[in-house]
Amino acid sequence: MGLMSGKRGLVMGVANERSIAWGIAKALADEGAELAFSYQGEAFGKRLEPLAESVGSDMMVDVDVTDEASMDAAFAMIADRWGKLDFVVHAIAFSDKSELTGRFVDTSRGNFQNSLDISCYSFIDVARRAAPMMTDGGCLITLTYMGSNRVQPNYNVMGVAKAALESSVRYLANDLGPSKIRVNAISPGPMKTLAGAAIGGARKTYKTTEANAPLRENASLESVGGAAVFLASDYGAHTTGEIIRVDGGYHVLGMMQQENL
Repeated sequence: MGLMSGKRGLVMGVANERSIAWGIAKALADEGAELAFSYQGEAFGKRLEPLAESVGSDMMVDVDVTDEASMDAAFAMIADRWGKLDFVVHAIAFSDKSELTGRFVDTSRGNFQNSLDISCYSFIDVARRAAPMMTDGGCLITLTYMGSNRVQPNYNVMGVAKAALESSVRYLANDLGPSKIRVNAISPGPMKTLAGAAIGGARKTYKTTEANAPLRENASLESVGGAAVFLASDYGAHTTGEIIRVDGGYHVLGMMQQENL
């Protein structure tokens, strides 16, 4: 216990108690981290407040990652309150639900641009703002999914957005490395979250992955949280530019398990 004692960080993207971001936040708090949270809109703020209180946090800020003024205000508030940051967890992604079914070729220009802006560019924008506050080095963590490099039914434009996000992790790791800021992504398998439910056929994907992963299990909030603790703690001091897969080993498969053929 105490791997994160004395460290302060911002967690972005907690929607409810089943969010991957919440699993990460709770694991970090259990190891002694002091947390701030961002949310967007009153409804998400009301859901977040009791969760933040449960880990001893009284710092919540309403942020629209597509709005420069909103981002400026959020990071200015954190700077005024803490002065520095040790880590940021970016768990923000979005695509129009109507385009997370059917064919990728039917993706609209507007939704493509919006999905890439929110799901990828926002991480770059966060990194640029957080880096000057990481005066003793730090860690930036984002979330991705194997749909970035393998076709997943109905994942569509989100697969392209996650591919761009993973490439951004590598470029940011190189840019920020001289400042001792590490940049990594965690890639869980499919999980029963609010975001995951928006993708067409989510239940079938979840069951198929669980039945075929080498461990015959999907990731849990606890296992993803544990991976984040490693990356954000001093044990992750020399890990950067990585995509850490927490998916029961599903990513190594070339085909379904023999018993499921």
